[in-house]
Amino acid sequence: MAGQLKEVRNRIKSVQSTQQITKAMKMVSAAKLRRAQDAIVQMRPYARKLQEMLSNIVSNSDGEVGMALATERPIEKVLLIVITSDRGLAGAFNANVIKLAKAAIAEKYSAQYKKGNVTIWSIGKKGFEHFQKNNYTVDATYKDIFLNLSFESVQQASKAAMAAFEEKRFDAVEIIYSQFKNAATQVFQVERFLPIPKVEKKEGATKADFIYDPGKAELVAELMPKILNTQLYKAVLDSNASEHGARMTAMDKASENANEMLRTLKISYNRARQAAITTELTEIVSGAAALQG
Repeated sequence: MAGQLKEVRNRIKSVQSTQQITKAMKMVSAAKLRRAQDAIVQMRPYARKLQEMLSNIVSNSDGEVGMALATERPIEKVLLIVITSDRGLAGAFNANVIKLAKAAIAEKYSAQYKKGNVTIWSIGKKGFEHFQKNNYTVDATYKDIFLNLSFESVQQASKAAMAAFEEKRFDAVEIIYSQFKNAATQVFQVERFLPIPKVEKKEGATKADFIYDPGKAELVAELMPKILNTQLYKAVLDSNASEHGARMTAMDKASENANEMLRTLKISYNRARQAAITTELTEIVSGAAALQG
């Protein structure tokens, strides 16, 4: 009985120690989430409007010079930019992004994958480790972006993807990431990066006539890379905020589970203690009765 009491006490101490860690991690994630949320909420309307403007320009400039980044061609080689996190303990966050990437390969690019023509650029260590372990063609060049998250570091990856597309090393580039909605909800997205998607024209709609100042060629050459850099940066900020939200939620659930476990363990401990006391009293009474007899 004494051994059982000691075992339960040790388990209670262990759960309490774990709960302190989960509560601390929840507070850290909440602080980081606030900063990450502010960054993406401020960035999203700007990035969305730029992307809309770029798609409109491309849609009304079919076949014109200077639109190499919008050129549609048969898809033989594919690049997937998969954005995960550097750390775990974030619930199913990383697993869901990886699952979506695998589903995209299976549904859209299975033929290219069988030929070995699907390449993954992983932003975040967790995604890189998984794809490398499972024998995917994965590039580690940009996996450490979250160690120094800035527009400049993301811009390098964006420029490299644009250069690879223009050199015809890839015929399609897609971003797979988690879009931040709130602390408890993330929307996992597959978003076209290159070629630049066009706006679907409605029947009877007239072609928009833009006035360009300076000239169209100069404006497009300057505008396209900047908007694409912004699009990838927005996806990285979305994923960053989603990671902290998922981790905060996971640590909150872990703390609640620890409370439930502690309640159960304390009940077990009290029952074992009462049983031990009852046994001791019985032994004392039995001993006294034997002496009197």
